[in-house]
Amino acid sequence: MKTSRLFSSFLLAAAMTVLLLTAARADESESTAIKFSDPAKPGTLKISITNGDIHLTGADTAEVSVTTDLKPETPAARQDGLRVLTSSASYSLTEKNNVVTLSYGTEGWPANDGDFTITVPRNTAIVINSNFGGDVEIGGVTGNLEVKSLNGEVHLNDIAGAALVETVNGEIHASVKELHDGQPLSFTSLNGEVALHLPADAKANVRLRTHNGSILTDFDDKALVTKTESLRGSGHSHAPRAVVAGDSNAEMRAAVHEAVRAGAEAAHEAAAAIHEAAIAARDAARDAARAERGENGDAPAAPPAPLAPLPPMTGGKIVTGTLNGGGPEIRIATMNGDVTLRKIEPKK
Repeated sequence: MKTSRLFSSFLLAAAMTVLLLTAARADESESTAIKFSDPAKPGTLKISITNGDIHLTGADTAEVSVTTDLKPETPAARQDGLRVLTSSASYSLTEKNNVVTLSYGTEGWPANDGDFTITVPRNTAIVINSNFGGDVEIGGVTGNLEVKSLNGEVHLNDIAGAALVETVNGEIHASVKELHDGQPLSFTSLNGEVALHLPADAKANVRLRTHNGSILTDFDDKALVTKTESLRGSGHSHAPRAVVAGDSNAEMRAAVHEAVRAGAEAAHEAAAAIHEAAIAARDAARDAARAERGENGDAPAAPPAPLAPLPPMTGGKIVTGTLNGGGPEIRIATMNGDVTLRKIEPKK
């Protein structure tokens, strides 16, 4: 009985410690706000961070606010008369020509993840580059979106503008409340499933593609009219040949299957190589900095090289068609993972 009471007391003390540490960390968070120079026009927010999560929400506001545990850079003079021009332990938030720019880790490898909670006017256009790792979550924004990530999931909730999303290692989940002519959607992942939710009455032209996964939908065959193709995995520049259902050439079908399998494996290995190369580049830069200054302690490393474009996809399974008669273009592609197109359930 005594042992049980001691164990319960230990658990209670541990829980209280976690709560106190969480509260202390929350108290350390600070918010910084900045306004667009022409608030009468839609602005643009550009975000470039080396590592960390981004939680961005559109709201009925006239400014961009950023909340984070990090300290913002400041041009104010120090007591010794020096100005801080850059610091890897802080972030930069600036505005020019109706473009707000948020940067973190671009001048050197930061010691901590740069997790940011951001609020913007709903019609703001968003451009995000997550150069090494971190999840991205965006909700309630009607402006156009561009998100490029190396490692991390991307979640888009209740968006209504054009969207271009690319990630090497991570899932993509998007919920689009409205589609508009001239505002296409494109979602591409090398390793990860892609799921898109649309209103039941949405009109679109779709092109869905996966190499190692399934293409799924809960739209019925009257709303979503499709045709399916299987393509040879080929590195040649000419258009791949479609393999029609019922083809009697079993050897050709077997060759196609093997090419697709080999392409998926190669893509998986390429993604792993990209990840390892980024780590190696960071470590090499850090070691070079130490050697140059004759230091043995930890030194900040240079950030990884800018994100390389995703490799072109050949082969795999492709479904094309029209949703409710056709409309804006929607393209989804993944090398390893399922592609799912779902209806948004009406709110009760």
